[in-house]
Amino acid sequence: MNIAIIGTGYVGLVTGTCFAETGNHVICMDVVKEKISKLRKGVSPIYEPGLDSLIFKNLTTKRLNFTTSLDDAVISSNVIFLCLPTPPGADGSADLKYVKEVSEKIGRILNENSISDYKLVVTKSTVPVGTADELRDIFRKYSNARIGVASNPEFLKEGNAVQDFMFPDRVVIGVDEPQAEKILRELYEPFVRTGAPVLVMDSRSAEMVKYAANAFLATRISFMNEIARLCENLGADVEKVRTAIGYDNRIGPKFLFPGIGWGGSCFPKDVKALIKMGEQASVETAIVSAVNAVNDEQKKLIPQKVKKHFGQNLAGKKFAVWGLSFKPKTDDMREAPSIVVINELVSAGANVVAFDPVAIERAKEVFSTGKAAGLKVTSSKGVRKYGKIEFAKDQYAALKDADALILVTEWQEFREPDLNLMKKYMKEPVIFDGRNIYNPERLRELGFVYYGIGRR
Repeated sequence: MNIAIIGTGYVGLVTGTCFAETGNHVICMDVVKEKISKLRKGVSPIYEPGLDSLIFKNLTTKRLNFTTSLDDAVISSNVIFLCLPTPPGADGSADLKYVKEVSEKIGRILNENSISDYKLVVTKSTVPVGTADELRDIFRKYSNARIGVASNPEFLKEGNAVQDFMFPDRVVIGVDEPQAEKILRELYEPFVRTGAPVLVMDSRSAEMVKYAANAFLATRISFMNEIARLCENLGADVEKVRTAIGYDNRIGPKFLFPGIGWGGSCFPKDVKALIKMGEQASVETAIVSAVNAVNDEQKKLIPQKVKKHFGQNLAGKKFAVWGLSFKPKTDDMREAPSIVVINELVSAGANVVAFDPVAIERAKEVFSTGKAAGLKVTSSKGVRKYGKIEFAKDQYAALKDADALILVTEWQEFREPDLNLMKKYMKEPVIFDGRNIYNPERLRELGFVYYGIGRR
């Protein structure tokens, strides 16, 4: 099948590459010329395990191509996936500007080229309920072509996106005509041979599935974060509580790990958008609103612990931060808790030296564009400083003369560090474990002061 992918972010690039891997001819389109130029050379603009090799393989076989021409992508394809950004607006609602603009252009392109063949436009982006209906109206306004519209939400976890696409838990298809269903079933058939269900429903229900799934997962995390705070104040251990309730088969163990809040491209945006949809429909979303509020407070928890230990004024103190991306196995810094943590420390006068296995370049972009407090970019003897923020070459270099270590992102290489070397490098052996990955008893035996989340 000939497929066009409009937008080459996480979702678009993974979707296009995986469809090419199963034998389809895929053309990925983006307006960013530099990105397309790199992709034509097999260089991925994002860090995603396993993606680089698949891109290179399918470029070599010529099943995967990249372009900046929307006309070429639309005209040459039977199925057009919209994988465009839907950023939160000022009021929290999803901004459909890019989706609507591109849809209008698709309608005009098909009309101007007198194309009569059936084209299926599929929204892969996370869009508010009712978007498919709006797109149908746009296509009717700007084109006489036969254009079908479907919703096909994605459920890809950053850091595991290729695996999630190739071996999905389920495939959700929102359609309102048999021809669209037939095309999408055929496209996904290679990915569901092991029995994963293809759930076919109306487009509005499919659009809601994505928001409901993300809001529910965010709720589980925020719930455990709230329980962790309660455990800490009452002398209980949240790790024991989490383990025990996870054995209840009505609950299960996933997404019950307390920490310093969730971030990324999906949870924050989708939770806010769902709250806004509730307002527009005159439905109070009390639970989801509380989930969002708990998460905002959770990101400030580690700085509060730091100030309780060292005092409110952190001037002259140096803190090592391990982990910058919002989760392991990605370089994504969107809504990352590390931004809030570093912001709070720098605002209190502290110096920060940070390390992340893959996200340092992204972090430099974030901090150099003023998304953290008190930043002034300076260069001295080859060391680039972002106000009071420096970036270390490795995790141990960040620890030299540090008053404390703050673990923000639970990368694998942080789980079993050389504790004796850490103690040697640090000015004070104090650890603030924002993900509860360390054994408190072992650390205390070695002379460390340990602070976790919801632990005694």
